[in-house]
Amino acid sequence: MTALPHHTDILIIGSGAAGLTAAINLADRFRVTVLAKGRLDEGSTAWAQGGIAAVLEPGDTFENHIEDTMVAGAGLNDRATVEMVVERAPAAIDRLARLGVPFNAAEDGGKGWHLTREGGHSHRRIVHVDDATGWAVQDALIRAAQANPNITLVPDMVAIDLATSRHEERYSGAGNVWGVYACNRATGRVELFTARATILATGGAGRTYQFSTAPRGATGDGIAMAWRAGARVSNMEFMQFHPTCLFHLDVKNFLITEAVRGEGGRLVNPTTGKRFMAYYDAERLELAPRDVVARAIDAEIKRFGLDYVHLDISGRSPDFVRAHFPTIHARLLELGIDMTREPIPVVPAQHYTCGGVVVDHDGRTDLPNLYAAGEVSQSGLHGANRLASNSLLECFVFGEAAADHIKAHWDDLSPPPAVRPWDESRVTDSDEEVVIKQNWTEIRRFMWNYVGIVRTTKRLERAAHRIKMLQEEVADYYGHFRVTPDLIELRNLLQSAELIVRSALYRRESRGLHYTLDHPETAESAVDTILIP
Repeated sequence: MTALPHHTDILIIGSGAAGLTAAINLADRFRVTVLAKGRLDEGSTAWAQGGIAAVLEPGDTFENHIEDTMVAGAGLNDRATVEMVVERAPAAIDRLARLGVPFNAAEDGGKGWHLTREGGHSHRRIVHVDDATGWAVQDALIRAAQANPNITLVPDMVAIDLATSRHEERYSGAGNVWGVYACNRATGRVELFTARATILATGGAGRTYQFSTAPRGATGDGIAMAWRAGARVSNMEFMQFHPTCLFHLDVKNFLITEAVRGEGGRLVNPTTGKRFMAYYDAERLELAPRDVVARAIDAEIKRFGLDYVHLDISGRSPDFVRAHFPTIHARLLELGIDMTREPIPVVPAQHYTCGGVVVDHDGRTDLPNLYAAGEVSQSGLHGANRLASNSLLECFVFGEAAADHIKAHWDDLSPPPAVRPWDESRVTDSDEEVVIKQNWTEIRRFMWNYVGIVRTTKRLERAAHRIKMLQEEVADYYGHFRVTPDLIELRNLLQSAELIVRSALYRRESRGLHYTLDHPETAESAVDTILIP
């Protein structure tokens, strides 16, 4: 069974904020095909409760936002990237408003939008749509893309590997990327998509961990594919853990937004009844950066043998809580928790991948014709820890930057040559799907236990040993059986886990999100961890 070939001007893998921003910016001149792994709205964008950071408040400045980002990133950010993103933020918000994103208006009839404040920010600068900003943004972008005749949206396509010069009918070692091989969920067949330029917008690798706020599809696909094709990957040790994920036996991955703490929510030890952030960061308390708050909660849980801690905003009026957090309030009520009167049980969970495929200010990777934007990339914006609500912002700025570069250099991009179809002549259908499920569960468990919020060299080495054994098993399985979406994800999950552990072992200091008991001090100079295939 051979791959079905599809050709387009520009191919975008991923239908979230970064991918659709790029598509909409390119579609005035080019035919664009956007592949989604599942439904068009299943990615991380729709899950973003908080909002988008931009300098919009009187008295706030670009310099303040830049400084807050650099402080959260523990000095590892690329300052030029931070300046570029921060300075383009207000224009990005304006464009979204014109697309129809219904940002909350300023209270008391004031001008502009309502701004909230989150951990690590020195000013109110988060524009939002209640507590469901991501859904509103995703909806507006999908509607704009669907209305554009030059954009073709293709759901249920699971990317397997980038089509490179190695796959040309006449082999070339040039390293050009010509598109992607993807498995059609509906038919089970592998299809080939080719284009002059390809943009990776596949999101992060959160599902490498047992507890994560990321959607099920966040298996590091773009990072793993780019690495296998020969692109550098950087700073994978910096996995952000969101401090406050709902602890509930029947509900997984429900995030309690940072803004609950920003609007007065307090963290309390359920055993002692005491507010505990004063012991860990007396100045910033609940508004300390995420890594500080997550480690504080982790320490309380371990010290007192707890399953969770309490997040309590019942000190604010019920009307205030319902008005500011309608989605969270309604969902918790369904579960029997009234956040206006009682505390919310919370635990930390993996939330954001700060590392990824190395890109420049135009979103270009090391490989000709391949761009990346959003959580799949490492642009230099986040450094060792992402500042709250800078993530969607990065998607808009770099989605547009990649589109602008492709437009400006279109004539330099050569049309793809003939690329070999996918070969399934030597494989059979698997009769052991249980192997995939078992390996998936095992990876996520040891990554949580060995490569979590607090690390040691011994634990990291144990994780590396397990990964090596599993890679041999998965490579053998991949070589003998027809690909399935689950097998593709397992292979990428394992590759992502290896890059995370390798990076963590390489960094012999504690900085930002990487905290190791064997090297608790922070080195004087901040240096990126760059892995070369």
